[in-house]
Amino acid sequence: MGMANLGNQLYTGETSLDFVGRRKRSYLVTGVVFLLSLVLLVVPGLTFGIEFEGGSEFRVSGGAAAGESTATDAVEEVVPGTAPQVTTVGQGDVRVQTVELDTAQLDEVRAALAEAYDVPVSDVTSTSIGPSWGANVTRQALTALLVFFVIVSVVLTVYFRAVAMAGAAMIALVHDLVVSAGIYALVGFEVTPATVIGFLTILGYSIYDTVVVFDKARENTQAAFRDRDRTFAEAANLAINQTVVRSVNTTVVAILPVAAILFIGDFLLGAGTLRDISLALFVGTIVGGASSVFIATPLLVDLRRRDRAVRALDAEVAERRASAAETVSAGAAAPGGAGGATAAGGTA
Repeated sequence: MGMANLGNQLYTGETSLDFVGRRKRSYLVTGVVFLLSLVLLVVPGLTFGIEFEGGSEFRVSGGAAAGESTATDAVEEVVPGTAPQVTTVGQGDVRVQTVELDTAQLDEVRAALAEAYDVPVSDVTSTSIGPSWGANVTRQALTALLVFFVIVSVVLTVYFRAVAMAGAAMIALVHDLVVSAGIYALVGFEVTPATVIGFLTILGYSIYDTVVVFDKARENTQAAFRDRDRTFAEAANLAINQTVVRSVNTTVVAILPVAAILFIGDFLLGAGTLRDISLALFVGTIVGGASSVFIATPLLVDLRRRDRAVRALDAEVAERRASAAETVSAGAAAPGGAGGATAAGGTA
């Protein structure tokens, strides 16, 4: 069965996947992943770049062939106990990050690195960022995330005219952010301003995917309240089925170029400057697409299940179905059934 045929059958309801009915399993799986991500944020924790923590950075052009340990030894000879972080970036460049050094120490470390890698001093660049600058960048990053959440919650509440939809979407967003950050901590990539931009981008994608599903859920639930032919949960589940193929296709198309940047650009070509944002986009896009299906809409059903209108709808639908089942059962139990009645009529 092709994706197009499957999508048509899911959209019309001919085939249905019970996402809402199995939401407890979804909650269990996503809850375990969420808790593991929280643990990873503590141990080993995120590795913040000097933009957030402050410090000094050196870059040796074309020094990768000599190895990263060469830089560690050279720095510790000048400033013992600094425990520098050494990584290879770009086309064979070596990046060395240390605590903030004064001007004299910067010059000494540059000379030591140039000697260790046998390159001119001009091939070793250095920059320093003070702790106040790092604190300011951290504050601005947290402010950006907070403003994003506030604006999104207000817009969703106004657009859908339902606090429950906004609440479910915000819970899914928090899940996406924590899981993405947890995987980032597990991999050990450095958190830079580009990483924050990546997180904001994937949150935007996640909320976009959730809005698509919620828009269909609102349409279906309004029809259910009008026609009284399906429960609120069934209408919401139909919305997921009608959009799941679209969500999968959109997610796959979105992660293909990001995967090319991450795996080809970083791991094969060594363009290390791209890893900060590409990993956040790769993980966040997958997590965001999944949360709109397995978290946001099932949560919406749970948040609305105590509403008087929803309970009345569910009770009326259950009563109608019970009445219809009794009618069918009574017809089948009648002497001769429908066929017997016809035969009796013919004999008369």
